[in-house]
Amino acid sequence: MWRFTGVRRSKPVVVVLAALLAAATLPLGGASADLQSDIATQVQQFLDVGTTAVPRANCGPGSLPETGMQGDVSAADRDSGRSKQGYRCNISMVGGYTGRGAGITSTTFDHCSYTGSFFPGNILGPAQGVQVLDVSDPAHPVLTATLTEPAMLAGTWESLKVNTKRKLLVGTGVPFLEGAGLLSVYDISDCAHPRLLNPGPGTNLAMPLPITTHEGGFSPDGRTYWASGIAPGFISAVDLTDPSNPHVIWQGMTGIEAHGFGISPDGNRMYLSALAGFTVLDISAVQRRDPNPQVNHIGRVFWTDGWATQHSIPVTYGGKPYLFTVDEAGAGGVKLVDISDERNPRVVDKIKLQINLPDNLDSQLASSMGGSVFSYDPHYCAADRPDNPTALACGWESSGIRVFDVRDPFHAREIAYYNPPARTGQNLNLWNSPHALASLIGPPALEGFSMARAVLDGKFDPAQALSPRTGMLAFGDLSTDWCFAPPEWHGSQLWTTCNDNGFMVLQLDNGVYSPPADQHSIVGS
Repeated sequence: MWRFTGVRRSKPVVVVLAALLAAATLPLGGASADLQSDIATQVQQFLDVGTTAVPRANCGPGSLPETGMQGDVSAADRDSGRSKQGYRCNISMVGGYTGRGAGITSTTFDHCSYTGSFFPGNILGPAQGVQVLDVSDPAHPVLTATLTEPAMLAGTWESLKVNTKRKLLVGTGVPFLEGAGLLSVYDISDCAHPRLLNPGPGTNLAMPLPITTHEGGFSPDGRTYWASGIAPGFISAVDLTDPSNPHVIWQGMTGIEAHGFGISPDGNRMYLSALAGFTVLDISAVQRRDPNPQVNHIGRVFWTDGWATQHSIPVTYGGKPYLFTVDEAGAGGVKLVDISDERNPRVVDKIKLQINLPDNLDSQLASSMGGSVFSYDPHYCAADRPDNPTALACGWESSGIRVFDVRDPFHAREIAYYNPPARTGQNLNLWNSPHALASLIGPPALEGFSMARAVLDGKFDPAQALSPRTGMLAFGDLSTDWCFAPPEWHGSQLWTTCNDNGFMVLQLDNGVYSPPADQHSIVGS
């Protein structure tokens, strides 16, 4: 077993702590040529906060654009009922399947989609567990099966993933934040009718696997499923060479927290999300199936601009490796990270909406009160191909589905968005929606760090933060939706789910996006 010590966040940020963390990120294995310069550079990166938003989309005919700031659903629109119409720009909805709402993340394969489950609401029915949709006719998706093995009924959280190469679907059981023991593997050669492959280990309640889980994902070749147990940072590598007999071949404690990740195309590197940043791990020994494999730390990077780092998408531009890395809290947006020196990853650009900027966090609080703990952050993204991607689509929590032109990643621009209609007042009908349940809480608690920093920097106007929604501390309304799942590319369509609206097929307008011939939707795991 391999172990390293994680780093605990502090608030407010202290420069001394920044220097210590920065020193921890210096290249290993030798003295720096200019230690003072390296520390200064790392501290600057650690403390840097993005203050620029990407250019907003120019909306064409048929759009129903946002009424105010980019990414915002204003207090006025929420309270007047305008948000129940949603917003759209250069994109339209083709068809969908709401059911009882969608779990936290979903996934797709071929002409099918798999809607995640959220415990305990999903067991109330009528379609229990993971819902299987046949999307052969995108305008009329059809429910063809429900997966009701213990892992699927326990709630799949962020673990439901597909490996296209081996045509496998895997999900783990996560009743609340963290689960243990349950993992089911399905053959999806006939995607509308998944076939369980492991009736014993991981599925039989008497034969649990020794894993903890919150999130999970595949190595690209589909032979390994990695289960991440969030807190503490416990990671398990599950061998799926024989899908009927999943078994753990490596485990390690990576720190105090381990979230999602991305894995390199060769399967030799894991970019493991931590509290605010990520660690580069050498997982080549597991990939090779060495006896008694060792997993080594290579490099890491931390930041204060955003936290609860969610996942990373390995891509290349001109043959040079980068990551698109997503922070699901703290107004950090999506970061472009240069990993050409994997001992010293560098944040080289950021994708933010106007509502994420420090100057606008007071307005964010005014609009998002009563919407629950999440407000306006990305959660999962998908690039349209791994090499020289042309577009990136992200589920941006209460800002909906956002689509960016990333042909030049240093000058990303928004080209389309779709924020689905709010289902205000329908909480009791959306048993499988974590948003409907979480709306018992009103304040956007996960923005506390970023808002506190804006206060300290003198960028937060308390008067601007006030609105008619200010007193909504509990029993909030569903005045927006939460879009957590990756919007996956299917030609010029995006297939995705949002918590309250369920599964949706979205069509990008002609002239906005041209699918590359080698399009291959990638979420990193």
